[in-house]
Amino acid sequence: MTTTLTRTLKLPSLVLFGLAYLTPLIVLGIFGIIAETTGGASPAAYLVAMVAMLFTAHSYGRMAIAYPVAGSAYTYVRRSIDPRVGFLVGWAILLDYLFLPMVIWLIGGSYLTAQFPGIPIGVWIVGFILITTLLNILGIKVADKANYVLMAFQLLVIVFFVVLSIGNVVSTQGAGGLASSQPFFNDTSSFATISAGAAIAAYSFLGFDAVTTLTEETIEPRKNMPRAIMLIALIGGGIFVTVSYVTQLVHPGGVFEDSASAASSIALQIGGQLFGAVFLAGLVVAQFASGLAAQASASRLLYAMGRDSVLPKAVFGRLSAKFHTPVVNLILTGIVGLIAMFLDVATSTSFINFGAFTAFTLVNASVVFHYVRQRRAGHQLNPVSYVAVPVVGAIICAYLLSQLDSNAITLGVSWLVLGVVVLALITRGFKAAPPEMTATEKATVEAAA
Repeated sequence: MTTTLTRTLKLPSLVLFGLAYLTPLIVLGIFGIIAETTGGASPAAYLVAMVAMLFTAHSYGRMAIAYPVAGSAYTYVRRSIDPRVGFLVGWAILLDYLFLPMVIWLIGGSYLTAQFPGIPIGVWIVGFILITTLLNILGIKVADKANYVLMAFQLLVIVFFVVLSIGNVVSTQGAGGLASSQPFFNDTSSFATISAGAAIAAYSFLGFDAVTTLTEETIEPRKNMPRAIMLIALIGGGIFVTVSYVTQLVHPGGVFEDSASAASSIALQIGGQLFGAVFLAGLVVAQFASGLAAQASASRLLYAMGRDSVLPKAVFGRLSAKFHTPVVNLILTGIVGLIAMFLDVATSTSFINFGAFTAFTLVNASVVFHYVRQRRAGHQLNPVSYVAVPVVGAIICAYLLSQLDSNAITLGVSWLVLGVVVLALITRGFKAAPPEMTATEKATVEAAA
């Protein structure tokens, strides 16, 4: 008897899942870093990042139509370009998943340290890691209703932040102060600084493509999946641009006492001690929940790769007999998280984005390869939708990849080189086909959900 997934998800459910995966409050979590990088033009950076994501979302939509099965970048590149290239995309995605919890814990630690300066950031990071790892080992999952409550709380905090920011601007500058071009371009910003900021801002969009792993559970996936991906990128981008715009109006420029926790100081400025406390609580809760899901996802990704013999099965492909969770992998991600004590937020987010931009660039390229293959088979596809748009998307993503922090690029390239070595070993010098990782992304998103 063959077991299949039940198609129950409609467009609104897909969009809500994607937005929850984005963790919208993160726009304020890294606001100071982006404002500092851009010279006070953070909404411009988010606008550029959103354009890149919309082009890429279009390509994900084309691939979801071509391959309406559970999977994502790995599946699309593997089937359209080459299994070996697909493996390296999967390896690049592993970079995201393995180090994402570290970045989440670092951001949370930065804000708590700003609030309680007498406590070193390392204490907060270790605290995040210990509690999160313990909960994940025990197998505790956040219920669906709790996810909805968390999403509602985040949106409520964002709405209050925007309303209070508008009130602050009107009270100090008048209603005319709400319309300004300064947050998009000013004397301290430039195309180069905005591009560098956009390369970091893309961190806020990470996970917009995760919804593609639910294709086999979606009603009319060929119609609803492309729409969902575009709506998630568009709505998420709209939130990020709007929030960063009003925040930049309250605090023009990119100079902060502590850029890693800038939004916390702005929350105190616009809403006093009470709202400052609510904002900090909201951010820490969101970071904790995100870290819990991200660590669970990373451990399941490592488990799936171990089970499929992509990584040593004896180490990574094992579950605890007592807890039925991948304990070794959870501990490993916790150890990786300790690196956060030696990095800053800007470098760590850039490092994460290396894997994302690599995958995004190749997903755009996979659409063109799919077009060529279909044309050879005698099938005609729209050249604008399957060639022009994805080529532009690939160029933008590749450009933003080149704008990442130089240390992040060095680390990212080193990671890819390691992936090539692993690929050579498991394929006996590239002579055999790489092992399948079809279940990998599906298992990962189930853990996060």
